[in-house]
Amino acid sequence: MKYDVIIIEKVEYELLKRIVSMAQYYKDSTYRASIEKLKNELEFAKIVSEKNMPEDVVRFNSKVEIATPFGINRTYQIVTPDHSNIKENKISILAPMGLALFGYAQGDKVEWEFPTGKNAIDIIKVEQMVREMKMQK
Repeated sequence: MKYDVIIIEKVEYELLKRIVSMAQYYKDSTYRASIEKLKNELEFAKIVSEKNMPEDVVRFNSKVEIATPFGINRTYQIVTPDHSNIKENKISILAPMGLALFGYAQGDKVEWEFPTGKNAIDIIKVEQMVREMKMQK
């Protein structure tokens, strides 16, 4: 792991805490397991301001090129649930893949429990997109 812990921007951290607090309402065990793992990682995460956020860390709206053990490379954008659209390769932060990648950096290898079982994903490239996320009070 490049930075030893996951790195999360302050506003995004608050939003993730809200998401994690809702985990008890998910019926799907894979989602609950993914959210539980993220919850554990949030306890040790490094929380930073926007200006101190490294460019190579996966966050909301990041485009992430990944390699899977199956020899498949794909690029996804990590988005809020209301912007999720798999046809456009936009995956929700609530999807197991979105939860798995969030806070990790380019060059990291991430092991996560997916619906198909435990898999390792290599993060090949991270590209930051324009931020338009706003917290609702």
